[in-house]
Amino acid sequence: MRNNKYSLLYLTDLHYKANGRNYYEEDMYITSQLMHDFEILICHPTQSKNYEELTDAIIFRNTGSVIYYQKEYDEFVKRMNISRTPVYNSLTGKGDMKGKQHLVDLTTANYPVIPSIDQISDIAKLPSTNKYVLKLKNGADSIGMKMVTYEELLTSNLSNVVIQPFIDFKYEVSFYYIDKIFQYALYAPNKLKRWEMKEYKPTREDLKFSQQFIDWNTINHGIQRVDGCRLPNGELLLVELEDLNPYLSLNVLNEDIRIAFIQAFKASILKLINIK
Repeated sequence: MRNNKYSLLYLTDLHYKANGRNYYEEDMYITSQLMHDFEILICHPTQSKNYEELTDAIIFRNTGSVIYYQKEYDEFVKRMNISRTPVYNSLTGKGDMKGKQHLVDLTTANYPVIPSIDQISDIAKLPSTNKYVLKLKNGADSIGMKMVTYEELLTSNLSNVVIQPFIDFKYEVSFYYIDKIFQYALYAPNKLKRWEMKEYKPTREDLKFSQQFIDWNTINHGIQRVDGCRLPNGELLLVELEDLNPYLSLNVLNEDIRIAFIQAFKASILKLINIK
């Protein structure tokens, strides 16, 4: 700690190209706010090894899909498991931090999730449909996603794949949490434009829906995003539980909510540092 400020190694990919999102803009805003209270070192996740022991905490943010640097990421996790430097998010999650396996696990446990299986012998667990969606277990941002008929499903390579029925929904809605505490919600009114987000006022039932996945997960320190889809009958189903590096869409929030989120983020980081 220098100049009475804790130091952070902020891992991000400022050049990552994501559909409908500018990761670098969000991270430049976040770091501009954190620098008032912390010393910040920004680094790409594949080049962090030499700096990981020099700071008080590591912030794993908009780094893009780790599928593009899986070897380096796996090595990072191994180092962090024995390091004294805490990581934010803490690397203990069961959501997308472990890929899409959580969708299969939650289906088996009868949670309200888009029904998901990973072997054709379990096809009876899925509702009858004319189309199926195949998603890579370690995929993100629709990488490797395919739509197939039942006949095509039977001849598809299903290794490392989650199988889901095609779901017709009204819109997607996301709930954002820090350390298991709800912060705000956003939704995409046009389901064809996932990242054109607007503020959403959740009902008590909406929050009950999202909180159950936060409670199921094993992260005490970090930011999580619960992505759900609203069915025509009003029911919500989980699309994904993002607990590694969820994009936050801070640019669409009103100023009061955005400032409150940043303050909660800072407090959460300080709490993590002070209990290490």
